[in-house]
Amino acid sequence: MSETNYDAIVLGGGPGGYIAAERLGHAKKKVLLIEAEALGGTCLNVGCIPTKALLNAAKTYSHAKNGAHLGVNTGDITVDWSAMQAWKKKTVDTLVGGVGQAEKKAGVTVINGYGTFDGPGKVTVDGTQYTAEHVILATGSVPVMPPIPGAQDNPKVIDSTGMLAVEEIPQRLAVIGGGVIGLEFASLFAMLGSEVTVIEMLPEIVPFMDDELAAQLRKGLHGVDVKLECKVTAIDGSTVKYEAKDGAQESLEADVVLMAVGRRPAVQGWGAENTGLEFSGKGVVVDDRMRTNLPNVWAVGDVTGRSLLAHAAYRMGEIAVANILDPEAHRKGEIMRWHTIPWAVYSSPEAAGIGLTEKQAAAAGHNVAKVVVPAYMSGRFIAEEGVKAPGACKLVYDADTTQVLGIHVLGVYASEMIWGASVVLETELNITDLRQVVFPHPTVSELIREAAWAAKI
Repeated sequence: MSETNYDAIVLGGGPGGYIAAERLGHAKKKVLLIEAEALGGTCLNVGCIPTKALLNAAKTYSHAKNGAHLGVNTGDITVDWSAMQAWKKKTVDTLVGGVGQAEKKAGVTVINGYGTFDGPGKVTVDGTQYTAEHVILATGSVPVMPPIPGAQDNPKVIDSTGMLAVEEIPQRLAVIGGGVIGLEFASLFAMLGSEVTVIEMLPEIVPFMDDELAAQLRKGLHGVDVKLECKVTAIDGSTVKYEAKDGAQESLEADVVLMAVGRRPAVQGWGAENTGLEFSGKGVVVDDRMRTNLPNVWAVGDVTGRSLLAHAAYRMGEIAVANILDPEAHRKGEIMRWHTIPWAVYSSPEAAGIGLTEKQAAAAGHNVAKVVVPAYMSGRFIAEEGVKAPGACKLVYDADTTQVLGIHVLGVYASEMIWGASVVLETELNITDLRQVVFPHPTVSELIREAAWAAKI
């Protein structure tokens, strides 16, 4: 049974999918958006948003508890985990409802059901096949669960979704993986009083982060014991066994073990295996216009494996829409520029960055120059955090052309200022250009200006 033909069908209602559907709807296209669970996908329901709601609560508690040096004395202060969970749920519910209203306003038809891709122009939901000129695949990603002996079917071992739903704050938390997800949960529960241990296989946390600032971030994670170059070999009930860098066999006890080794594109289970769609080891293969190898079939977001970040998915969705509406849109710059996607870690302290690290710039053949300024060069940083709080801004540039290659920030508000660094890289500014930008005072973002003026050109 086939239903009315649409201009576009979007399979997946996460950030990339719902933004693409909304943009097409506002362009007066007839759009069908299919989502098996709640609108907003992983990010809104069990990722970006709920973690930030809980992190904000934890930071509020931590600030109140440690505010005596500011003249703020709270006396006894306690954590109400159930109230924090209620705040998280209210936040998520409000935003999910907002996405639904936005789709309705754009004239998008939304179906709640599990869709399967049948090939170009065809998607089936609950036995009904829908047709369209274009299909946008936005099936997202799922947590990785490595084959560690004892990890499967162990009630003590949970993924990030399960971590958001724990009924009580664990006294002892073991986090396997020192990437973004692992560090945010580690920081969250450390602030709430958990004894937290992070076990990371690599020589440093956050592997895509500049090494110099990654080390500072690790040292600034109060209450978090990070064990580097350690490999988990087995989990026996609540005992995590691992091999240390020197080969020693170690173990630790934990009430909860969070498996946070990353996510992988959801490329199976929705029919693509039988359609001739091209896959790589990372995900669905796309070009810089988000086109797949199949005619009028596009892919956006985590399923591509190119950048598993919600804001990258937003931009991929917009790029796909621009090229659907105008086949010549790429000539106007509507292509995905992968090197200018910022990232952020919302731990305490925060970290964010964009562009090349010092090592990456050297590997790319640049005559690399760098400058690192401490965060206490910002008046606002000192006023809010103090001189000893961890924080810095590192600027990487080409010594010959003085073009800015990367900007990396550690400390409070890092995630809020990195968009400005995105503009610097998008417009290919050099050090002289950046020095001419006026930053509001006092702001922590002035650290970028301080770094530009500290550069030797």
